[in-house]
Amino acid sequence: MRVVAAMSGGVDSAVAAARALKEGHEVIGVHLALSRSPEAVRAGSRGCCSLEDSADARRVADKLGIPFYVWDFSDRFAADVIDNFVDSYAIGETPNPCLRCNEKIKFEALLDRSIALGFDAVVTGHYARLHDGVMRRGVDDSKDQSYVLGVLTQEQLRHCMFPVGDTEKPLIRQEAKALGFGVASKPDSHDICFIPDGRTQAFLGNKIGLRPGIVANTKGEKVADHEGVYGFTIGQRKGLGLPRSGLDGSPRYVTDIDAASGTVTVGTREDLRTGFIVADRLKRLDPAVLGREFDCEVQVRAHGGVVPARAVLVEDPEPRTPAGRVKEAEESPWRLELELLEPLEGVARGQAAVVYQPDPEGDIVLGSGTIRFTAKRAEPEEKR
Repeated sequence: MRVVAAMSGGVDSAVAAARALKEGHEVIGVHLALSRSPEAVRAGSRGCCSLEDSADARRVADKLGIPFYVWDFSDRFAADVIDNFVDSYAIGETPNPCLRCNEKIKFEALLDRSIALGFDAVVTGHYARLHDGVMRRGVDDSKDQSYVLGVLTQEQLRHCMFPVGDTEKPLIRQEAKALGFGVASKPDSHDICFIPDGRTQAFLGNKIGLRPGIVANTKGEKVADHEGVYGFTIGQRKGLGLPRSGLDGSPRYVTDIDAASGTVTVGTREDLRTGFIVADRLKRLDPAVLGREFDCEVQVRAHGGVVPARAVLVEDPEPRTPAGRVKEAEESPWRLELELLEPLEGVARGQAAVVYQPDPEGDIVLGSGTIRFTAKRAEPEEKR
């Protein structure tokens, strides 16, 4: 096959490209230019899209003897990832920009261009396994990235290759070293690539501006002021501008964010417990189960816990979410309701709920949805 290897400049994508070449595929290397911001290309950037990363990717491509190109998706990235990130925080959601980047850039913009140019697939260094259209968790539990790939459609998966998903990370580094790649010991990226200094609240403040509101307790009583709901996330404990603990001596956490009124609610850890989730923007869930309950496991953060759940797909006639986000044209006409058999803490609107089918050979990704509503339990009047 003729394949495009997405080369981020890291060790995983380097070995993925090498393995695709070894398997006999015709490979070209492509690095994605996602930002023209000086902060994103400075020396020492801890993201994944700097000029240094581009140079590292080119050196690997030269070592492999494959053509190398830089494709500029900075406009798409700004509109589909950065603007979405800002807009989501502005309405009190907690988005995952890496997941959005996979959905809109790496496996939509990149894949669409690759197919249009006559290539058969895109190769990436994600830690997930894909065989006959079935995606499973990567072998290395500590590096598994199936969660951030849960937004892919079945058609997109037909044109994907994840060559490193069957190997643990230390062995990938050993393989890179044996191949003579300078990135063999390069640290993993760990920041939001368009906020390389890690100051997310300052970034959002510059984009959104001051939107004063109040911090209230679970009784609705004001306990502090704030400059914008974008400075908070569900489950947050530090930086609340409050005394260290409540009147009973227990820590306080952000338990709810109402962007419309500008109210951030704080409560106890018990108030964070979630037992019921409603999600929309569904991807890959089989419509054959519409209206039928099925058992599954659900994960709501890239490195969060996994809990058993009872799920059901139901028709969703609402044109917008409770937070006010107008649905996108391609969105599924169904919503996913998840009754958690074990509670999760700190579940926020805007996060992805990725649903798995447990399997001894590796949990199977059934699909995903974007969380739009949470509650302690499923009550009839709350189901929507």
